[in-house]
Amino acid sequence: MATCPPYPTRAHRHTHWWQRSWVRYGALITLLALSGLVILALVREQTGTQGFLVGLGLAVLPVPLLIAAFRWLDRVDPGPWRNLLFCFAWGACAAALIAIVANSFATRWIATATADPAGADTLGATVIAPVVEESAKAAAVLLVFLFRRRDFTGIVDGVVVAGVTATGFAFTENILYLGTAFGTDQLTGDSGIASVTAATFFVRVVMSPFAHPLFTVLTGIGFGIAALSTGRHHLRRALLPLAGLLLAMGMHALWNGSAAFGEYGFFAVYAAFMVPSFGLLTWLVIWTRQRELGTVRAELPAYVLAGWLTPVEPYALGSMRARRIARQYARRHAGKEGARAVARYEACATSVAFLRQRGRRGRAGADFTVRERALLEALWHLRGVARPALDYAARATAPPPPLPRPLPPWGYPYGGPHGAYGLRTDAPSPYAPQAPWPPYATQAPHDPYVPPYHPYAPPGPHRP
Repeated sequence: MATCPPYPTRAHRHTHWWQRSWVRYGALITLLALSGLVILALVREQTGTQGFLVGLGLAVLPVPLLIAAFRWLDRVDPGPWRNLLFCFAWGACAAALIAIVANSFATRWIATATADPAGADTLGATVIAPVVEESAKAAAVLLVFLFRRRDFTGIVDGVVVAGVTATGFAFTENILYLGTAFGTDQLTGDSGIASVTAATFFVRVVMSPFAHPLFTVLTGIGFGIAALSTGRHHLRRALLPLAGLLLAMGMHALWNGSAAFGEYGFFAVYAAFMVPSFGLLTWLVIWTRQRELGTVRAELPAYVLAGWLTPVEPYALGSMRARRIARQYARRHAGKEGARAVARYEACATSVAFLRQRGRRGRAGADFTVRERALLEALWHLRGVARPALDYAARATAPPPPLPRPLPPWGYPYGGPHGAYGLRTDAPSPYAPQAPWPPYATQAPHDPYVPPYHPYAPPGPHRP
């Protein structure tokens, strides 16, 4: 994955040992590893070794597709892979362990208190499970929001973080359900299409692989909107994630309780709520991604005036097609290293655009200047490979200039202002020189927030 160089940070001489990054990382990795071992033992105990292996083989099928889909949504400003690995591991290990232990304990307690095991199972599936599972998954989103704030800047980041966490949770849960179904088939002797395993696979993997991601994405959207809020709206920033979490719990409860709506309750809920919600959220994320590309095109011309970027780069960097063509061009002429350099250049330029937008809105933080300087220096060091590729991509994707409107050979009747013989004398000549394309090649939009020249000018002669 293409990432920018890390932002420079101040060295803290007087730090306690528990405040060092390697200690925190080590503790987190140890916690996730222990959770994984415990959840592995619990699932294997409930499904058996053979059922566990069958469930694992079937449950892993939708995981690459879901991860690729969320990664595609995050192509404009991709976050680091370590965040996604943490989210998937948290969902598959820590959140799944919390859900199994808490759901089992709550269901047993309700069954003992009410002496109604069937009612306890229904209540546990429709009330307890949504609250416990969505809270456990939301913990990963909260941790990334608090401790990786620079990588969590908007709705798309919230959707990706929440979706990957829920994908990990669904992976472990599918192993449990599919392994249990396989054990049931082993006892009854059923096999083939009519088996419980086939039915469970069809419902959980084929029809609804996006169910858990869809629920948790609502929580991620709440955190994403909170990330876009300014520092003055503290109450809104606290209530938005909570509202998203409550919506996720409500939709999860509706999904789990669909069996109580009759024989066709599952299909009714699926058609009336799940599919439209999935389509609406997909549209929202794609629309947000297009707005991010618009931000790149709107913010980068200020750095063109200062000499950090060439005039065609804002257009090329604001188009996913142009970005792809630039990477392909670099791969053909400079190999894999060239393509990776162009990808890093694109990521750094996008980060600069988003950082500048947050700075204009008062949300960049006190280290805005240091972070901007680091990103611009990274762009300057990568310009040798990236600029030719982006220039080629801009020329390959720019729309052609409009052709001059042809005149009819007979001119216009009655002469008049168009000439004594009815021919227009004020029409532009088809041989006249055309304006440069794209139009911003010689002009830059006026920006009231930035002086005519950026305070951090690149090395070399750049000012007129």
